[in-house]
Order: sequence, then structure tokens, then C-alpha cells
Amino acid sequence: MEDGVTKEDLRQFGLLLIGTIRNIIQAGGDARKETVHPEWLKSRVVRKLLDISPGSLQNLRITGKIRFKKVLGSYYYNRDDIMQLFDDDKGSNAGK
Repeated sequence: MEDGVTKEDLRQFGLLLIGTIRNIIQAGGDARKETVHPEWLKSRVVRKLLDISPGSLQNLRITGKIRFKKVLGSYYYNRDDIMQLFDDDKGSNAGK
């Protein structure tokens, strides 16, 4: 019975496993924080960010103020164009 697994062996294995799982979770959490800014945003996210109605978003799209892509019936908007809207607004308010 020298090849058998003891309770102590199981306890040590459990501690090693828990430590490894913690390291994986912590490493994954750090990686997720770095990649949170996609280049294209869905309509719902843009409306919430700008606090505008679907019609206002459509108007921005039609007038060409923000680039968009339509994929399988959903509109996606370019993040840089949205940020540019804020920069343009700062410039126009600076002279007032």
C-alpha cells in the first residue's frame, strides 16, 4: 500500500490547485482591464454614452458626423468619431 494516496497528499494537492486557480483568475482580471476599449460600439452603448435618442443617433449617422457599419441588422459606430464630437464641442464653446 506504499503507492496509495494519503489524506495529506490530497490536502497538499488541493492547496496547490487552489493557488494555481487564484493565479489564473488574477492574471485574467488584469488582462481584461487592459482591453476594454473596442474600436466599434453598438448603438445602445453610443446612445447611453451620449445620452441621446435613437432618432438623434440616426441623424448623426445620416449627416455623416460619425462613421458606422451595419452588420447583420445592427449598427456599429466608430469610437474615434464619437470622441471627436466631444472635442468639436469643446472648441465651439471655448470662443463663447
